[in-house]
Amino acid sequence: MSISISTTATKTLPIPTTNLNNQPSPKPLFHLSFPPNSLPSSLHHHKPSNKLRPLFASPPPHDPPPPPENQLDYLTLTRQAVSEFLLQLGISHEDAVSISSNSHKYTQMLNDIVLELEELDSWRIDNNNNGDGSGGDGEEGFVGFKEKVIRMAKEKGDNGKVAFLESVGLSLSSAINVSRYMSGESLPALINKVKYMKEMLFCGSNGEGLIGKNARRMMRHLSIPVDDDVQQTLAFFEKIEARRGGLDMLGSGDAYFRFLVESFPRLLLLSVESNLKPVVEFLETIGVDRGRIGNILLLFPPIMFSDIKSIRRKVFAFEEVGAMDKDVGKMLLKYPWILSTSILENYKEILLFFDEEKVPKLRADRAIRGLPHLLGCSTSKLKLMVEQIGELRVRNKKLGQVIAKSPQMLLRKPQEFLEVVSLLEDLGFDNEDVGKILVRCPELFAASIEKTLKKKVEFLNSIGVSNDHLPRVINKYPEFLVSDVDRTLLPRMSYLMEIGLSRRDIAFMIRRFSPLLGYSIGKVFQPKLDFLLNTMDKPLKEVVDYPRYFSFSLEKKIKPRFWVLKGRNVDCSLKDMLGKNDDEFATEFMNI
Repeated sequence: MSISISTTATKTLPIPTTNLNNQPSPKPLFHLSFPPNSLPSSLHHHKPSNKLRPLFASPPPHDPPPPPENQLDYLTLTRQAVSEFLLQLGISHEDAVSISSNSHKYTQMLNDIVLELEELDSWRIDNNNNGDGSGGDGEEGFVGFKEKVIRMAKEKGDNGKVAFLESVGLSLSSAINVSRYMSGESLPALINKVKYMKEMLFCGSNGEGLIGKNARRMMRHLSIPVDDDVQQTLAFFEKIEARRGGLDMLGSGDAYFRFLVESFPRLLLLSVESNLKPVVEFLETIGVDRGRIGNILLLFPPIMFSDIKSIRRKVFAFEEVGAMDKDVGKMLLKYPWILSTSILENYKEILLFFDEEKVPKLRADRAIRGLPHLLGCSTSKLKLMVEQIGELRVRNKKLGQVIAKSPQMLLRKPQEFLEVVSLLEDLGFDNEDVGKILVRCPELFAASIEKTLKKKVEFLNSIGVSNDHLPRVINKYPEFLVSDVDRTLLPRMSYLMEIGLSRRDIAFMIRRFSPLLGYSIGKVFQPKLDFLLNTMDKPLKEVVDYPRYFSFSLEKKIKPRFWVLKGRNVDCSLKDMLGKNDDEFATEFMNI
């Protein structure tokens, strides 16, 4: 049974066939026809009235049943009809209810179409058509509202895929567009595929928006022409960045599945068994945890379109820098773009650049493995930074040492590097001293001046280390300037004060032994102070006078020498006990 839809239907009002004297009247010679929207409302729906109705104005013999009380009732019926339609396509009742409840625009679209056609009285059953364009007058000529919705859904021809795609986050227009790519895909198969993809992409954690932070970092340090895959990924990032929460929300929930599919509509054409599972299994074989695979795929979705042979070939290219499978897995987590064509081509240029700068290969390889973002930088940009470093007489092997320890320094702008140099010069260091600090602690030159370096200088001033003493403290322990104040320095400071040292004592100790606050409370301070106070029975003042005590091994030096002195009944200061080398100690205290 099919439906005939007429957009030019009219209401026909027959002339009464009974006269005032209840005598039969002759058959009417004509009918009055009105366009449907021009009929008085009293002819559409019979309502009680206090006015005397003209005797010849009887209602049409077959009024349709009154509609639901409001539009919400229609939408409820439409939603139920969509659910029934989806069940006919072979999916579970749970999925059908979920899809129909979350495809609001699709449901509204069907609802509006059916109501509009009802208003035009255009729903008729074909076998009741009289052949002259008018429908039959029997009640069987009207189709039930839910059945009309189901038939309209079938006429759309997408087999429920538009409703499903909207339910997973796509806009209605995007869902309609994407569904065209999947004309041959059944709805149950599509549902299973999307469930697998969402589990694959979003099963991990995105604590503190780490995926988004990495995405921004990847974009910030990209300075080479890119291929289509990276370009498409950048467009995907831009689309997400424009939403509330931006890239920080990437990976935090499957709501962003919508943008992924809109940017990569062919994604839903991939086979779970032939495409997606092999990629997941390969990433696991190179050391990527299942829960972090989504991080890689969200940062570079085109990987999912690659065949395994192609991925393996690209991975093997990094053997040249000593990266084995597990190393490549770590590199992918940091920088998934290493599998793109443009990055692989630039990889060769980077290796050649380091070779020309006489950077030892082992150092260069270590830098690339530790910070693969370097592969997205142009060699011209890297050269600018290398030249600035060279101004401090740091070249060749020393340059390799610096790059290996802190490759992120090469990602900085020359102006940012010079600002750190100026800060150190303002603290009293000359050019040669700055170069030595660079070799000793290159990460200092990759740190933020306002958020890191100045904050540490202020901390030293606050505990009593004056500007006059700063050069000595920093020169002996430049790592102090990149220590975390809240997580490292303050807790250790508080511990030393809790055991009885004053701020003045600690400042004095730092001036004499700069690395003091670089030691762990649990591994260094507690066991060595416990041995000092409870076993050696020495006062706390001993470590104020000789804070270097904390730098010696408790098991290999402090305890052995103490037991030797105790056995000989010798009492001496910590400096005398520990400040001598083995020969000097043996000569003075063991008569050797």
